[in-house]
Amino acid sequence: MTRSLKKGPYVDEKLLKKIQGKKPEQAGVVKTWARGGQISPEMVGFTFGVYNGKDHIEVLVSEEMVGHRLGEFSPTKKFVRHGGKMQKEIEQKKKEAEIAAAQAAKATTVDTTKKK
Repeated sequence: MTRSLKKGPYVDEKLLKKIQGKKPEQAGVVKTWARGGQISPEMVGFTFGVYNGKDHIEVLVSEEMVGHRLGEFSPTKKFVRHGGKMQKEIEQKKKEAEIAAAQAAKATTVDTTKKK
């Protein structure tokens, strides 16, 4: 749900105060718990340590991130792969196919060098 246009964007004041008058190189990692604060153009180039509930995840702010929330770049849930025996078999076949392809590519490069 977007914030009302008459209210304007929510940017954490404490966060702006931490980076005010500093250059991105000298600021280092700026730790923050404000996941809901929007990224403003003044924040571009800074690295923020955004808290995800367990630890701080470093987020380097670029121009494309302006207008998004800091919390969007610090996931709070860890994806656990589903599967089991079937998934392991599928991954094993995939790995074997990659190895075979690499060997075939290597064999073709050796053949071409011998022909010259």
